[in-house]
Amino acid sequence: MAGNTPTDAASEASQQPSSANGEAPVSAAGGTSSQQQAPEVDADERAASAKDPERERLVAELDTLRKKYDTAVRAVQAGEKDREEFKQRLTRERERMLDVERGNVAVTLLEAIDELDRCLSASANDTSPLAEGVRMIREVLLTKVQGTGIERLQVVGQTFDPNVAEAADMEITTTPDEDQRIVAELRAGYRLKDRVIRPARVKVAKYIAPAQA
Repeated sequence: MAGNTPTDAASEASQQPSSANGEAPVSAAGGTSSQQQAPEVDADERAASAKDPERERLVAELDTLRKKYDTAVRAVQAGEKDREEFKQRLTRERERMLDVERGNVAVTLLEAIDELDRCLSASANDTSPLAEGVRMIREVLLTKVQGTGIERLQVVGQTFDPNVAEAADMEITTTPDEDQRIVAELRAGYRLKDRVIRPARVKVAKYIAPAQA
């Protein structure tokens, strides 16, 4: 009726069913809050699952870069080692070539000294100014040769070694211990460092038993 009082309207409102399933109605504010929390949880889970592949990709890229760096470092170190070895080989080869040239020059001077020695041996007792001058020239040349690092081979009394001496004559001996022993030097031999630039020319003893001598 149009004449219902406010008291009657409140009574009718209180008698309305709570819901179709018998539950109390949920306030508008409460329903909105529950619906907003569920999407936030889903978004966090999706972000966490999305971060794992990204992290794996970054770790893989880091490992690849580290391997490339290690390879580059090893390549640089190998290049430095090769460069140092090449410099050392070049230095050794240069020194060897210088020694060869020095030896060639020394051999020429030694041949001149040999000629002077033959002249002096023919006049061993000559004390004339000419003979003294030849002796002085020989000593000067020999000093120059030895100043380049060339040394005279000491072979007399040693066992014959074809690497440092040439057998130009033989002497018979009846002493077994003197077999293959160098008994005389016919021409001096010289070495430069560890290289023989001219072998000595020597006389070698040959042992023969007394019954066969």
